[in-house]
Amino acid sequence: MNAYKKYITITDPKQVILSDLPFQVGQRVEIIILAEDNPRAEISQKLRDLFDKTQSIQGIRDITESEIAAEIEAYRRGE
Repeated sequence: MNAYKKYITITDPKQVILSDLPFQVGQRVEIIILAEDNPRAEISQKLRDLFDKTQSIQGIRDITESEIAAEIEAYRRGE
């Protein structure tokens, strides 16, 4: 079986148009559609979920930017 790979971007999820294929008229073909994995989008979504979760913790909004900076400096000094 010969394989032919073509990448397209879905513009209409109700219809996919393939053109300029290297097959003969009447030739029987098998079509398999695989969605391309996008690990960056997956990681980005997980990070957004984590931010949402941590920002919803009680009292977290009471911490000021200067307190955060002081905590970072103390950590860097090994305290």
